[in-house]
Amino acid sequence: MDYAREDFDNYVWDKNDEAWEDFRSWLRQPAAPRRARILVEQRFKKPATLVPPMIIGGYNILYRLRVEGVASDVLIRIPCPSFVKFAEEKTLREGATARFIRKHTRILVPEVFYYGQDSEVGPFIILQYIENRSTWSYALRAPNNDPNETYVLNPNVSERMLEDLCSKVASCILQLSEHTFTRIGSLVETQDTDGSSFSIAGRPITQNMNNMIQLANIPRSVLPAEDKTYDTADEWYVALAEMHISQLVFQHNDMVSSPEDCRNKYVARHLLLQLAKKGLLSTFGFAEDDWSAQSKTHPEILCPGLAPGEFRLWCDDFRGGNVLLNDSDDIVACIDWEFAYAAPSQFMLDPPWWLLLEVPEMWGSGIDDWSQIYQMRLKTWLSAMEKAEEDVESNSNSNSLPFPLSTYMRESWETGRFWLSYAARKSWAFDTIFWKYLDERFFGGRADVPKHELWKTRLHFLGEKERCAMEPFVKKKMEESKERIIVDWDLEEAKERLGEVLFS
Repeated sequence: MDYAREDFDNYVWDKNDEAWEDFRSWLRQPAAPRRARILVEQRFKKPATLVPPMIIGGYNILYRLRVEGVASDVLIRIPCPSFVKFAEEKTLREGATARFIRKHTRILVPEVFYYGQDSEVGPFIILQYIENRSTWSYALRAPNNDPNETYVLNPNVSERMLEDLCSKVASCILQLSEHTFTRIGSLVETQDTDGSSFSIAGRPITQNMNNMIQLANIPRSVLPAEDKTYDTADEWYVALAEMHISQLVFQHNDMVSSPEDCRNKYVARHLLLQLAKKGLLSTFGFAEDDWSAQSKTHPEILCPGLAPGEFRLWCDDFRGGNVLLNDSDDIVACIDWEFAYAAPSQFMLDPPWWLLLEVPEMWGSGIDDWSQIYQMRLKTWLSAMEKAEEDVESNSNSNSLPFPLSTYMRESWETGRFWLSYAARKSWAFDTIFWKYLDERFFGGRADVPKHELWKTRLHFLGEKERCAMEPFVKKKMEESKERIIVDWDLEEAKERLGEVLFS
């Protein structure tokens, strides 16, 4: 299989598997579900009965309970400690986000009855249980009898069925796009005499940040501070680029396969950071883009960039698997709002990465094949989006986009903004996407060199400090990779080590 994703630290992954097995043993004890039931009874002040089976999701354990006098069953959702590295923070932000979406949109979101931190159970969310038949992904999956295989879009799916299901999700995305925020960060809910209010008051919690700790043992001290929010998209692009460099610096095992591989990764990451610091990434692929090599040959771009201080809700984990359907294939709920935050509007203006169900870096026949199939299916998505836009009553509020969202999505794919957003969010997919879909769009044509020597074509774009530091960095990284260990970094030592590579 021609995967384009770089390897996680397999040694760390094995340790996480051991921790998960220990946690599974704890889950088998009667105390675990009993504590969950007691907490539900305490919150509702009514008797509750567990309804088997327990559900183990991607990041959470869920218990279903029937509460006396409550119309629907409820779920108590508890993060798995071996999978979730910001358990309390993630849970509080997710609870606030789900309540915000339910209150301010028509998107069907299960009611969140309670959420918080409990001394016995830990972080939790108690929410409404929604009866459903399947998910958007399940309805469109290719036939496969292996339950361990990731779903991929059925190549024989009818155009009518695909467009119908796409239009229903497009309506949800349109509603999300209507709400803007003045800062980048996570939602926090506060209670006052007038009820609930929401504000951006915490750092973005991203899926990539969780993976950095869970699957590569990146020290927490080099990630954004818990109360850090951002004023501009460029500030967030800088933070994302610095996290990509952190992954290269601190992932001890399985990160680099050779000195040339290390140079490719070093140069690509510093080029991204350089463009971010110059404030160029936020204009790439928009009408204001006058810097990229692509802009000289792609003058027909219509869509302008959005206001610098205008951000929209984005969820790293929003995908077809979290859209629940009934027997008529109507949406009954959109669930799992973890890793959601107010983000650069650029992310919302991209077509959905999950349209083929599987991520591009893990596509079995290669990322180029993924791209070709995606482009074909994108026509269906854009048609569905245009129909959803026609169904929305026009309004003149200040949050409306200068062009229809479908137009922004079409240009995102045509200009490569789609790939920039995706690469900026995904450290382990970054390298392939940068060299294959971004480098020449940014800097123009390059010499025909072997894949492992791509860095030679762009080294001259780096500053003198970055160029001089590359060989010592490569030498140190290759020496470190000889010993397969897990390194537990001291907080200050980690900051100092990263500063040597960021020159800060």
